[in-house]
Amino acid sequence: MAFWLVKTEPHVFAIQDFLRMPDRVSGWDGVRNYQARNNLRAMSLGDEVFLYHSNVKERGIVGLATVVREAYPDETALDPGSASFDPRSDRANPRWYQVDLQLVEIFPRVLELGFLKTVPELASMVLLSKAGQRLSVQPVTGEEFRIIRGLG
Repeated sequence: MAFWLVKTEPHVFAIQDFLRMPDRVSGWDGVRNYQARNNLRAMSLGDEVFLYHSNVKERGIVGLATVVREAYPDETALDPGSASFDPRSDRANPRWYQVDLQLVEIFPRVLELGFLKTVPELASMVLLSKAGQRLSVQPVTGEEFRIIRGLG
């Protein structure tokens, strides 16, 4: 099993949006960064995923989901009416992928970015590095997962 963190802007998709989905499952689409796409393609059934709200006052980890469907082509890339449309995409040779995530838990409080930076054991976490701050899908080590899960 692997562990991941995915970022979302709550005005686009908030963790509470899972509550309106059948079985609390949603496709995780619209990722348009090659490294993040490769991370989506590396996800396996049962992998656990932290959900992170970005671009808000309280940036941080807000809950936990699990991968219930492995990577498959992201249809929003082929839809000219979608904000995630990519005219270079091709159905025969997909450029972009998505996974399906199922909500496991909404944390009782946001584990804010500033707080996470104060936890010495998380110092090397991708999220807390300069490069990781912008990556929308990123790996989390088993030890980082255990620490954060305890905090959540």
